[in-house]
Amino acid sequence: MTKTMLTFGDSNTHGTPPIVDRGIYARFDAQTRWPQVAQAALGAEWSLVEEGLPGRTTQFDDPVMGAHMNGQDGLKIALQSHGPIDVLTIMLGTNDVKTRFAATPQLVTAGIAGLLDIALGEEMQTRHGGFSVVLICPPPVLEQGPLKGEFIGAAQVSQTLPDRYRALAEARGAAFLNAGDVIQVSQIDGVHFEATAHRALGAVVADRVMAL
Repeated sequence: MTKTMLTFGDSNTHGTPPIVDRGIYARFDAQTRWPQVAQAALGAEWSLVEEGLPGRTTQFDDPVMGAHMNGQDGLKIALQSHGPIDVLTIMLGTNDVKTRFAATPQLVTAGIAGLLDIALGEEMQTRHGGFSVVLICPPPVLEQGPLKGEFIGAAQVSQTLPDRYRALAEARGAAFLNAGDVIQVSQIDGVHFEATAHRALGAVVADRVMAL
């Protein structure tokens, strides 16, 4: 029987390359994006649903990009649109540390807690016949490149998130992966992943899913 993995995240799940020109939309191909790499490593018995939205936050209606960037609503829509699924990965938090949200580490973690409440709650678990959750903490951002102005103060906040995410995952019974142990963000824009990082992360995610 085929199993299904749903990858829920932001631009780094969508496959946005490091940004040089903010006016140009780009996306890595299916051979490069980490969810596709993970699915390929898991094998033919696995299918994939990619739910990466550039700009998505754990909890905030973005005053610039729109209210639909709020991951709380987005996760409900994704879980009600697809299924049944066997594994859900969540990798969010990078956009929460944008300067305009002034989010503390505690507040970002609270947003993740809300997402886990949705995913692990009776409604969604029953709907899908039960599924596992892998919480992935994104690597810390760097305040440099063309996105620097949006992330003033973000480096310090993002560096504190792995321990908080890990503790939350353990308390809620979710699996955990610290992407910062495997990859780093690009030096080009301080936020997005290079192609090599996508491939490395995809392989490690596959290993983590197989270990569930």
